[in-house]
Amino acid sequence: MNRDKQIERIAGMEDRLNGALDAINSLTRALDKYEKAAPGIKKLIRYYGSASWLRDVSDDASGVLPDGLKRGVLSEDGIYDMLERNRETLTRALAAVSKALEEHTI
Repeated sequence: MNRDKQIERIAGMEDRLNGALDAINSLTRALDKYEKAAPGIKKLIRYYGSASWLRDVSDDASGVLPDGLKRGVLSEDGIYDMLERNRETLTRALAAVSKALEEHTI
């Protein structure tokens, strides 16, 4: 056996192991963050288009709300775009998990 190739193989596999662990740790942190945000996403879903949201949009248009108030949630696209990104991201995550299961990588 060629020692140089063996050492190169082991070093390469070590790099893959470290890269995989880094990716798994990053994904775990991201999932933790997403799971904490999920209840807020549900609240935004209920808020968007509700009577409260419509009243808030109307009050904003009437100039009742203070100038310095952030109001991205009152735009036509703010919550909708976030919900679309959420759906796309969850679909991508589901596809990645399905592929990993098919390839027996987990």
